[in-house]
Amino acid sequence: MNMSCLPNSHTDNVLIGVLLTQVLSEGQVQPGQCAFYEECGKNPSIENPLIPPIVPCLSYTPARALKGAHYLKLKSVCPMLDRGENATLACCSIKQLRSLELSLTLSKAVLIRCPSCAENFAHLHCINTCSPNQTQTVNVTETRNVTYMGTNVKVVLGYQAYLSTAFAEGSFKSCQNVRIPATGGFAISTMCGRYGAKLCTAQRWYDFQGDSSNGLAPLDIDFKLIPPGVTAGVPAGMVPYNGRTLRCNETTPTGGEVCSCQDCQESCPLMPPPVMPAGPFRLMGTDGFLVISILLLCLLLVAFLLYLLVSCWVKPLIDPSEVSCTDKNSLAAQEFLGSLFQSWGTLMASHPLKVLLAAAIVVAVFATGLMYIELTTDPVQLWSAPNSRARKEKDFHDKYFDPFFRTNQLILTAPGRKGHIYDSLLFGRQNFSGILEKDLLTQLLALQTRIQFWSSDLNRTATLKDVCFAPLNPSNPGMTDCAVNSLLQYFQNNVTNLDAKVNMTELGVTKEVDWRDHFIYCVNSPLSFKDITDLGMSCMADYGAPVFPFLAVGGYENEDFTNAEALILTFSLNNYNRDDPRFKVALEWEQIFLNIVQEYQRDPSNNFTFAYMAERSLEDEINRTTSEDIPIFMISYLVIFIYIAVALGEYTSFKRILVDSKFLVGLGGILVVGCSVLASMGFYAWIGIPSSLIILQVVPFLVLAVGADNIFIFVLEHQRDVRRLGETREMQIGRVLGNVAPSMLLCSVSESICFFLGALSTMPAVKSFALYAALAVLMDFLLQMTAFVALLSLDARRQDSNRCELVCCVRVGTRRPMKPNEGLLMPLMRKYYAPVLLHPVSRVVVMVVFVIMFCCSIFLMFHVTVGLDQELAMPQGSYMLEYFKYLYKYFEVGIPTYFVTTKGFNFTSAAGMDAVCSSVGCDQFSLTQKIQYATEYPELSYLAVPANSWVDDFIDWLNPGSKCCRLYTLGSETGNFCPATAWVCGKRCIKAPANGVVRPTVEQFNRFLPDFLVTSRCRHGDDLSSAVSPGVRSLRFGCSQRCRVCLRPAATRFMAYHTSLTNSQEFTKALEKTRELAHNITMGMREVPGTAPDFEVFPYTVTYAFYEQYLTIVPEGLFNISLCLLPTFVVCCLLLGMDLRSGLLNLFTIIMITVDTVGIMTLWGIDYNAVALINLVTAVGISVEFVSHLTRSFALSIQLTHIERAKEATATMGSAVLAGVAMTNLPGIIVLAFAKAQLIQIFFFRLNLIITLLGMAHGLIFLPVLLSYFGTEKHLCDGQTRCFLCPHHPTTVQYTVR
Repeated sequence: MNMSCLPNSHTDNVLIGVLLTQVLSEGQVQPGQCAFYEECGKNPSIENPLIPPIVPCLSYTPARALKGAHYLKLKSVCPMLDRGENATLACCSIKQLRSLELSLTLSKAVLIRCPSCAENFAHLHCINTCSPNQTQTVNVTETRNVTYMGTNVKVVLGYQAYLSTAFAEGSFKSCQNVRIPATGGFAISTMCGRYGAKLCTAQRWYDFQGDSSNGLAPLDIDFKLIPPGVTAGVPAGMVPYNGRTLRCNETTPTGGEVCSCQDCQESCPLMPPPVMPAGPFRLMGTDGFLVISILLLCLLLVAFLLYLLVSCWVKPLIDPSEVSCTDKNSLAAQEFLGSLFQSWGTLMASHPLKVLLAAAIVVAVFATGLMYIELTTDPVQLWSAPNSRARKEKDFHDKYFDPFFRTNQLILTAPGRKGHIYDSLLFGRQNFSGILEKDLLTQLLALQTRIQFWSSDLNRTATLKDVCFAPLNPSNPGMTDCAVNSLLQYFQNNVTNLDAKVNMTELGVTKEVDWRDHFIYCVNSPLSFKDITDLGMSCMADYGAPVFPFLAVGGYENEDFTNAEALILTFSLNNYNRDDPRFKVALEWEQIFLNIVQEYQRDPSNNFTFAYMAERSLEDEINRTTSEDIPIFMISYLVIFIYIAVALGEYTSFKRILVDSKFLVGLGGILVVGCSVLASMGFYAWIGIPSSLIILQVVPFLVLAVGADNIFIFVLEHQRDVRRLGETREMQIGRVLGNVAPSMLLCSVSESICFFLGALSTMPAVKSFALYAALAVLMDFLLQMTAFVALLSLDARRQDSNRCELVCCVRVGTRRPMKPNEGLLMPLMRKYYAPVLLHPVSRVVVMVVFVIMFCCSIFLMFHVTVGLDQELAMPQGSYMLEYFKYLYKYFEVGIPTYFVTTKGFNFTSAAGMDAVCSSVGCDQFSLTQKIQYATEYPELSYLAVPANSWVDDFIDWLNPGSKCCRLYTLGSETGNFCPATAWVCGKRCIKAPANGVVRPTVEQFNRFLPDFLVTSRCRHGDDLSSAVSPGVRSLRFGCSQRCRVCLRPAATRFMAYHTSLTNSQEFTKALEKTRELAHNITMGMREVPGTAPDFEVFPYTVTYAFYEQYLTIVPEGLFNISLCLLPTFVVCCLLLGMDLRSGLLNLFTIIMITVDTVGIMTLWGIDYNAVALINLVTAVGISVEFVSHLTRSFALSIQLTHIERAKEATATMGSAVLAGVAMTNLPGIIVLAFAKAQLIQIFFFRLNLIITLLGMAHGLIFLPVLLSYFGTEKHLCDGQTRCFLCPHHPTTVQYTVR
């Protein structure tokens, strides 16, 4: 390629050279002697070259002394040969120098990022072409007689070039790491043929340059690299050239700057190794949390043991004379609440029909808001707050750039299909895996073109071009403009190219080359516009961009692409706004794509095993599983209803079963719960707060648990009560309500305030759930105090009349017994359960076991996995699960990520460009350079491919050494920008700088940037039109020349690639690390003069909005749960008359339930995430039901000892809690185990089962024992001779204290 020349007219020098050649003896080797001189036409043996293969005339003549224009041209092209005018000898004519200059321009376009590399490259070919001692380094091996301009001349078609290994290796090393920013690959890979960058050596590099079959070299050059001191194989008189090469970290003699760090490792500053992530917390050489948990366990057990020892000296009896002010306040509070609710209950029971009608009207008014309900299904809106950083960055990105394109993908494999060995003429023996077979590629090509359909929105047949992402022609795309990435794009999706084959001769061997040779070349040189085979095909995709091998094939190791196990086919569609008609067309296209793929998958003749997905797949599958699991939820609620209806009955005799049953009461209780949920949803729909599927699934379950508990407490208390003498039915119901309503108020107010405080969460899904749940619980309490009281009054009237349920006209003769009905559970718990539980030995065992469980859960809590893998959102059996499996197995890199710059940075200044670019003259700590440093530690940075840079490409495009930026020199357009495709562009846009550092002036930057953005060639094929915000392009076409001088991008972006990320933990760490990197870049760029103080660089990719929550979800969860725990303590203290001890015990038990829940989550493989947080907030609410009723019952007991009070509370209130909360929840929860959705199975079945079982265990086992040791000392006596009448115990009698 060094000898490439352009045809020119001959002069008399040719004839002189020919005559001299005939006079001198051929083969003469001596200093100052030439082997060839001047140009003698084209090489007749080369067909279809990329440049005219001009060859020199054989001419053994003395070297010529140069002067004038000849000398100046040599000084410009080959400065290393300059010895001064008239003192410089050379073996090349001025026309040869011009041709050499043009030839070197091709290589400099790739190597100019490193001036010393470009200088060394030019040095080699200057020596071969122009050295005054040419015969000492060049040995002509092949000549041919040709007729040139009517004269028979002998031309050189091949020669040997002798180089010392020191020179060759030095030159190669200076170029070895020069990169192409657009791909992140190495320039050497395009200049080393079949070996690519990985296997390239100095010898292979020179061999490719000297191979005339590469389309660039005009003749064959056999480079002989001779080690120092070796003479074997060196012809007599030959001296291998051993000139000085420049290291890549050296400046060039002409003033060129040292190469950048990205292109030259020697130029890199000494960087300290990255800080390794902190290891696990350790104490004394072991897990620190384990040590803390053990110490806490020992502390609690020792404290409990000391308490037992001290308590032996304290009498357990209560001294009635010790009545504190707090006790009196408690009694007053209970008396006030009891009388208030008694009056209220009597009023409601006296007018049941009016109350029911009024309640129905209120609920109906609220429920009408459901007409305006909005159901949020977009995961971004669910889990990312509008004012969160990720959402703001997403909105900024989508404002200035198009939204992230929609991805539709196929990953195909052919398991069990045998591969084959292909003996390539150019690349040697290569193993091709079973998936890389021509028949399979042909099938894949046919599959690509099948998708078309009738679109009602477009009123015509729609195809891919109507919705595709077309980066280089977005305004009017054709099918070949669509961004479709696959292996077939190496053949431009053309079956003719895939079938192409040709015979080719290489080193005297002739073989057939076909698609396999082209594939091998393209995966190693994806930016090539022409391969090195005689096929001469481009590697670029039909839409004008490169297809990097990691986007075309997968499942390979160490860049062994021919052994890939999978083919990857990706369709990219425009991501239109949802209100854009084209959005529907895109959805239709994706649905047709899924239908065709699924049909193809069912075809028995298909040879592929594959996985697939469309952009719509995630949302479709979630919606599908939601609709499929609705019957499961309905069955769950039906089971709960049947249980409530059966369990509420009294069943005093067989004849009265239909009278004493509570089917309608149970149905009424369910309706109350349903109405409260409808009222809550309707109210928030009125005020514009959207709902979600989580609210529809969780809130009814939560309110049902709370409501069922209150229903059981109220109904069972009514059944256990006996109407007093002279008391009406309504008065009895009022009195019973006065007994239990304060307890119901305590729980409902605690839970409602708990959820209202939970609405302070920044997560939209958690916030809306908390709001809906808080109002639903409050409405449930209000409806229970009104509608359910009225309903119970009607049912009591029916029961008193001995009328059967459902058939009220039928009466039963057997009358209702006039004695309290304690049911089945209360006697069992009083007679057996409570005595066993509160036995001295049992109490100690219970305390020790629960303390151990609490400490173990603390240890496990610190090891819970944070995150939510996207596979869990899919139902079992979903095709998306197979896709995720293939994705993690076969993809070698992860998703692209953009480093986006905001306004306020001056890209037009030299300092601004230096702070961004990575080529020669750029800052060693520029934006792209810092990203490059990060990719060197992918296991820490989670970045695999460095960022491409439109600034670097713009600089390369402006480089005078390239053919990209030229100006018209003829016609009316003289002085205007001239496209690279035109042939009348004789003037460069900017002059070549002496130091090789191309930096446009501000005027040049603003003048040529718009031309650069709309030019499709000379941009390495990447989507530079989307690298700068569309606002820049609009200014380009809408402003005057004066306005364009002020042009500044409002936003730019630089695309890199993450490593392959397989779980939410890796996605979260990737977000964290890229933000750290972006912050570091921001701080550096703000130091550039003229940068705005609010300028920022931030990373963006489509997944960040989902995973940002996991950066803060632990403190967010602690904050929300703490807010929920606060009202449980405060309300308990207030409603029990400032009873701090009861409030603290109540709070401690709920904390234990929450901690133990998280601990068992760790054991059962339930990750901590926003869905789990919602359930944990729910757990606090349900725990209140398990705990607070029992705590209040203990506090109001008039028994003399803690144990007796605990027994009474366990028997009376514990039985109601067991029947109302535990036994209501469990049947419904167990039904959820049959749901198809993994989210429901894990976060609703498993987690709610844990919450219910732990709540039951702590409320019915641990809490009675805890109260028996540490419960409040207060009682209901006034310290003299009588006890107050406790609203909770109306049958209490006066007694005298002795």
